[in-house]
Amino acid sequence: MKRRPNTFRKLQDLFVKVLSSAAALLGIFFLGWILFEVGKRGLGAFDAAFFTSLPAPPGAEGGGLANAILGTLIITAIATVIGVPLGIMAGVYLAEVARGTKRAAAVRFVVNAMMGLPSIIVGLFVYTLLVLPFGRFSGFAGAVALAIIMLPVVARTADDMLSLVPSSLREAALALGAPRWRVTFAIVFRAAKAGLVTGVLLAIARVSGETAPLLFTALNSVYWPSSLMEPMGNLTVTIFNYAMSPYEDWQRAAWGASLLIMAAVLGTTLLARFVFKEKKR
Repeated sequence: MKRRPNTFRKLQDLFVKVLSSAAALLGIFFLGWILFEVGKRGLGAFDAAFFTSLPAPPGAEGGGLANAILGTLIITAIATVIGVPLGIMAGVYLAEVARGTKRAAAVRFVVNAMMGLPSIIVGLFVYTLLVLPFGRFSGFAGAVALAIIMLPVVARTADDMLSLVPSSLREAALALGAPRWRVTFAIVFRAAKAGLVTGVLLAIARVSGETAPLLFTALNSVYWPSSLMEPMGNLTVTIFNYAMSPYEDWQRAAWGASLLIMAAVLGTTLLARFVFKEKKR
């Protein structure tokens, strides 16, 4: 085998290092640009009324997005209540119940396919399932749509985190006479706690910025949320509507809502990273 000269290998290594560093810097540059623009335009919309008042009529100045902020929190909370337990249980099935079987491989394939499903398709599915039969848009339908998006993220994370727990830990607990369900919930869950929390936080961050599924399910409202079975105001659809409007005050509010969502997503992601870092220590 002919050996290549060291100079050529060093040049190849340098080329790859320069190319990968440039790609990373390009991504950081655009991320910083987005953060700067959204921060600069969004901060001007923040005042007390933005967080406490209902939206102003078209063309009128003032008002806020308090109903949309509350609606987003309600929809996300209900989606978390629905999606997280189901995702965790799916992860338990993959990693504990059907571990190493063909059934687990088939379920894992379906879960992976669901992770790549466009969110607008999920919105259309829930629209035909919950909006058309009842004849109205609703906050509950929006929460179900977000829960379906959240479920595969939580399931895959739970599967990965539970699979990382050493089998010797399970075997030791079983040898002491503990039932299988207790070993899973009291031993395996405790060992994978940080990873499970990280997965849940990332799933919440993933769905909190979704717009397409809410357009077909929760729609929007300018009033305070009064019922889960009525259209409900939310930040992402409000951004879509206000950004397309000709009114400068609404466009400024859309930038403020964008900054609010961006801060929430970044905060949740950083919290997830902090939790995982604590586990490594």
